[in-house]
Amino acid sequence: MTVTDPEREVLATYDGGRELKGERRWAPGGHTLIGPTGHLAAERQALLEMTWTHFDAEMLGTTVGAVLHGIDLSRDLPDAVIDEVQRALDAYKVVFFREQHLTADQHLAFARRFGELEVHPFIPSNDVQPELVRLAKGNESGGYENNWHHDVTWRAQPSRSTILRCVEAPPVGGDTLFADMCAAHDGLPEEMRAEIAGRAAVHSFERAFGGKVPEDRRDEIRALYPEVEHPIVCTHDRTGRRHLYVNRVFVERLADRDRDESIDLIDRLCRLADYPEYQCRFRWEPGSIAFWDNRAVQHYASSDYWPDVRIMERASIRGSRPVA
Repeated sequence: MTVTDPEREVLATYDGGRELKGERRWAPGGHTLIGPTGHLAAERQALLEMTWTHFDAEMLGTTVGAVLHGIDLSRDLPDAVIDEVQRALDAYKVVFFREQHLTADQHLAFARRFGELEVHPFIPSNDVQPELVRLAKGNESGGYENNWHHDVTWRAQPSRSTILRCVEAPPVGGDTLFADMCAAHDGLPEEMRAEIAGRAAVHSFERAFGGKVPEDRRDEIRALYPEVEHPIVCTHDRTGRRHLYVNRVFVERLADRDRDESIDLIDRLCRLADYPEYQCRFRWEPGSIAFWDNRAVQHYASSDYWPDVRIMERASIRGSRPVA
């Protein structure tokens, strides 16, 4: 009689991945999705096949992020070049440039080619241009932007896109990550699609910036920037793509629920930015620039460099009101 050694017995007869075949499913426990992101395949291939006239593109993520080579942003670029940069932004959702040692004025001049710029009331600007937010971190001020978010969704008309320039970078760390919220939407399980269909979320500046407003001006600032509702799923005004538009930083609650009743669904939706399959990551150097679509992606600034110095300047282009 043969006695089987249980520690040497192989029970599996095939790779469990055969059961997935390009589809995602809930992991045991039902809180995270596992399996291949097959819904990205067609877009990934289309992006790989794209060609450009005025620059070359090096993809960073599967459906998000590309470094554009062979373009000098300090020049007064022809409209045809600006139009092609915008088309690349529509396609990759965030584009990057290296070795662009722009002055603040050149930075603003490039940003204005894409629309009217906004002034952020709750983050310091540089000393001369109010449209240029200055994010200076070091021993005296740690980075706190390490939370997935879209920018200024507490505005009725949030930023359409953002151009961030690196002035000084730490020797290691301080990367920014971007998550494709179109991909996140397209990968939603059917039960989550049904759960959020037609619903909206309430966004407020007070979640992140309320502590910066003096008590005697709180009512005045609330009147200037009242709570706003935006659809949970929006339609991009340029591409027509559907994307998720919920983040932990500015969403106060669901429009049809109180805060306590909203937390579970907000958390489940926000977790969708966490999947590396939907992300790209950019390593900063002085003169690096990131230009992202504030609707199509969320971003996360890694705060792993303290007490080293990281100085960035940001110009944001006004957008329209998000629509379902």
